[in-house]
This record gives sequence, structure tokens and C-alpha cells, in this order.
Amino acid sequence: MQNVGRNLIKTQVEKKYQVFVSSTYSDLIDERKEIIQALLELECIPVGMEMFPASNNDQWSLIKRLIEDCDYYILIMGGRYGSVTKEGISYTQMEYDYAVSQNIPVIAFLHSNPDKIPSGKSEKDPEKAAKLQEFKSKVELKLCKYWDTPSDLGSKVSRSLIRLIKDNPRSGWVKATNLPTEEATKEILELKKQVEELTKELQENSENAPRGTEDLAQGEDTIELFYTVITTNKTSSMYVSFEDEKFDSKSFKVAVSWNEIFRDISPLMIDEASESSLKDKLLELCRNKKSARA
Repeated sequence: MQNVGRNLIKTQVEKKYQVFVSSTYSDLIDERKEIIQALLELECIPVGMEMFPASNNDQWSLIKRLIEDCDYYILIMGGRYGSVTKEGISYTQMEYDYAVSQNIPVIAFLHSNPDKIPSGKSEKDPEKAAKLQEFKSKVELKLCKYWDTPSDLGSKVSRSLIRLIKDNPRSGWVKATNLPTEEATKEILELKKQVEELTKELQENSENAPRGTEDLAQGEDTIELFYTVITTNKTSSMYVSFEDEKFDSKSFKVAVSWNEIFRDISPLMIDEASESSLKDKLLELCRNKKSARA
């Protein structure tokens, strides 16, 4: 059982997260390098256009599959809207919208000073510039950060992703060697079943009397306590008995409930109580009940 627990902890520790990096490319080459380096240092698996394999499949179908396989999605926005589809929407925006639709945790990083972006890295087409601004306004409605330089962006991505992972835990990826074996999986399922059964039993015990105690006297059920007054000259002594014995004319019996007994002796039983002190308390209870009747 201990080995199984260690294996589970090990699997959690060695979990790696796959992160999709989305942006325009030629204007953000240095920034993408910083981000990928930051992700590698966090032992994450970066996925982006630099790593797209040669494929005969439709490009958008491939991108969607890669996004679906990722645990987190990062968007970097600079001064360009990027290449567009025949519908006039950039691939970057399509990637962002698709990640959001798949409920993948998303965080965006926007340039904090768009006016300082070099003209060669800014959108010159008025229509694309307008779409870029509209896209930016949409992105700012969700989680986003602002950056100035590539190095500044890299450090902010590291800090922000750590927080995103903590707030939005995902399944991640683990090495096949760290996966539980078939035997360990069966043991885990058996242990889980035992825990569920014990939890159910504990719940039942907390709500009901222990098994086998249903017929025992309790609560307002009564028991007869016998006590005897022995008088010798000017002194007298008393004792209490639980046995059904015959007593002379100086013997008495009192019916008391178990609730009354528990009420009187339970304070003494918080700490260890002697037999004589318990008898004295019961004798006092008997006398008080006798006096109340008189």
C-alpha cells in the first residue's frame, strides 16, 4: 500500500503540461523564443507554429487537434493582426476563439505601448489595424497581462503560468513508466472500495446505536436500586446494591432511569473514578429520589 502511495505522488510531481503559444510570427520571433525558453525552464511542453510537422492534412484541422491536446493556451499580441482566412479572420484570432470554446485556460499578453512598436512590426493596412484593435478589446475582457520587451515578456509568462496552473489544474502528461501498473490499479480500486465501505459504516455508526445494543436498557428505561439503612445506637450507615436480594424492614428500593444515573455519575467519569465514589453518588441519588417521593 505504501509503494502505491509513493507511485501516485511521484506521478503527480513529474506531471508536465503542454502549452500552446499563439501569435503572429515574423514580428514576434524574439518574443516567442523568450516564451519557449520560459516554458522549457518550467518543464512544460511548448507547442507552436515552429513545431508544426510537415503534413498533408488541412492546416486548420491540425491546429485544432494540437490545441485540444494542450492543457493551457498563451496568446501574445504585438502590432500585427496577421494573415487572414478567406473569411477575413486571422489565424491567431481563430486559435484564440477555438481555445476559449474548448474551455482551455487562456492567458493573453498584450504590448503595453503599441505606439512604440517599430513601424516595420506594425499593421499598415487600416482594415487589419481596425480588426487588431477589435480583437485586442475582446481579449482584454479575459485574463491578460502587458509587456514591454522580450525579456520582460518571458519573466511575466513564467510567473503568470505558475499561477494559472495553480488556479486551473489540468490533467497534464506523465511518462508511461510512471503510470500505475495493472496490479497497482487493481489495488488502488480495492483500497478505494474499502474506504467507501468504511466511510459508509462510520456514517451509520454515528447515526445509530452500535449493533447488538438495541435490546439494552437505556434512556428513560428504569432500574431498581436497593439500599439498606442500618442503625446502631445513635449512628447509621447505608449501602447500595444492584442485586435483587431480600432485605429486612430497613431496606428500600428506588426506581431510577438510566438518564438520571448517567447525569449524576458522568461528571465523575470524566476522570478515573473509584468504585466507592460511584457508590456514594448512587446512594445520594437514591436518597434524593426517596425524599422527593416523601
